[in-house]
Amino acid sequence: MIIKVEAIVREEKLEDVKEALSKIEVNGITVSQVMGAGMQKGLTELVRGQEIDIPLLPKIKFEIVVSSEEWEQKTIQAIQEAAFTGEVGDGKIFSYDLRSVQRIRTQETGYDALN
Repeated sequence: MIIKVEAIVREEKLEDVKEALSKIEVNGITVSQVMGAGMQKGLTELVRGQEIDIPLLPKIKFEIVVSSEEWEQKTIQAIQEAAFTGEVGDGKIFSYDLRSVQRIRTQETGYDALN
């Protein structure tokens, strides 16, 4: 079974999450800067005396592909612990099954393509 784990976290948690994943030897990651809003619907800031609505907030998106449910749980736990602040806006973690994986260079598929 091949599983993709995606996590959307606060920008300031980038290094903490990378370090946590490295500690459990999850090295194949993709990181993107993204914008989004959850339940808080963005935020309102005071800029030069005027309230400005910021509907989307900057976040970091991690994409990790793992080879088993055991690694899925280890990965999710590491991200959860590293990204947690207890405040609104900590983010979300998603996981789902992948139908296929292929390494472009060697044309290996499935588990072989991950290693």
